[in-house]
Amino acid sequence: MSLQIARAIRDIRSLVKVARQAGKTVALVPTMGSLHEGHLSLVRLAKEQADIVCVSLFVNPKQFGPNEDFATYPREEENDIARLKGVKADLLFAPEADEMYPEGAMTSVEVGPLGSLLEGECRPGFFTGVATVVTKLLLQILPDIAVFGEKDYQQLMVIRRIVQDLDIPVQILGGATVRERDGLALSSRNAYLSFEERKAAPFLYELMLEIAETFRRGDLELGQKLLKGAPQRLSEAGFGRTDYFDLRSAETLYENPDAREKTRLLAAVWLGETRLIDNIAV
Repeated sequence: MSLQIARAIRDIRSLVKVARQAGKTVALVPTMGSLHEGHLSLVRLAKEQADIVCVSLFVNPKQFGPNEDFATYPREEENDIARLKGVKADLLFAPEADEMYPEGAMTSVEVGPLGSLLEGECRPGFFTGVATVVTKLLLQILPDIAVFGEKDYQQLMVIRRIVQDLDIPVQILGGATVRERDGLALSSRNAYLSFEERKAAPFLYELMLEIAETFRRGDLELGQKLLKGAPQRLSEAGFGRTDYFDLRSAETLYENPDAREKTRLLAAVWLGETRLIDNIAV
């Protein structure tokens, strides 16, 4: 089966209906395009779980703030189509903005306290935009499974909360973060990095590994000291502002997890004009 492309909601629903009538299961991989190996790994994971894999490609204006990079966000649809054919995706849903948000549309999805922490605090309205577009995609396609990357860990948790709270009948799977050989997490925004910035970028992951290992071996006092000093060390390595660098509950993202909780180290820092985010399990 070759890659079939739909631009309209009615057309993607029709293609999914044909698959359903043939007894096929369907997985969805939502993306904003400019696909890299991280995205393709999610497509491969989806293919292991379902008969038909649908990838959505939509740069969602609702999740960009007024001073963010919506206008300059990488758009490479022709290359993306070639990459999706290479991993044998079945369906591509690539709508225009007025298809997803028709004139007069006014409903949005709020996610409560989980959406106001960390990324939500730094980027007001971001998770409302994410929650709204993901809810729409899930209802438009009604997949059995939807796959999201763990690199955007808070987003993955928000989407799981949406599905649970709104009774959307879909299983949410998380795919492991894919990294460059030097540890930098793959991201479409890495294309913004200059040559010198790209050389400096892996220090973020190196520092996170050092701090995570300190906590893992039970040296909590040193771990907290390293956490507090992380912004200064990043600055000395050439980074700019640290939006957050913190250890949180892996289940709630609340601060000050106790010793019995699974934890996650999450960071968002600036390197030049590029904002890098990363997280690792502790």
